[in-house]
Amino acid sequence: MMLKILYHFSSLAIASAIILASSCNNNNSNKAIAVSTPQTSVVNGIKKAASTYQDTLIIQTPAAIFYHPDSLQLLKIKAQSDSIFYEGSMHEYFYQMRNARIVIHKTWPQFSIIESKNYRYLLFTKKDGSKDCIDLDKKNDPFGLFVFSTQKPPLPVDMTNIETDISFYINE
Repeated sequence: MMLKILYHFSSLAIASAIILASSCNNNNSNKAIAVSTPQTSVVNGIKKAASTYQDTLIIQTPAAIFYHPDSLQLLKIKAQSDSIFYEGSMHEYFYQMRNARIVIHKTWPQFSIIESKNYRYLLFTKKDGSKDCIDLDKKNDPFGLFVFSTQKPPLPVDMTNIETDISFYINE
């Protein structure tokens, strides 16, 4: 009787070990697939194309500045990306920026909304005369948003968390 229980226990242990080992192998292969997909290689391996323009946008008033890639940058980004990933990203950026504009217009009308498309640099001039310059080529996101109050340095804002980011920025 004891031998029978020991036999069933060892069979169960061996079966469990086989199932555990095979599930671990499946997880590792899934990780390898995820790493090699075009989506992750675009995010992790490919930098944003350099701007075609070298101009500077000067901001001296409270503003929300939406930056976009120029048309040649956009073509380079599209060429480097998987088409499904590219289309999904453009869709996401469009709706994030649309929502951010609505929230800013409604909640913080003191910020003028500025579109920066054909500029490489953003030069912010504060009330005290000091300046902050941002090189958009160093930002890996092709689209984004900065807010500027003229009292503080400009803040890059997470468009999906816009209410919180701007509230903290204004109330600090």
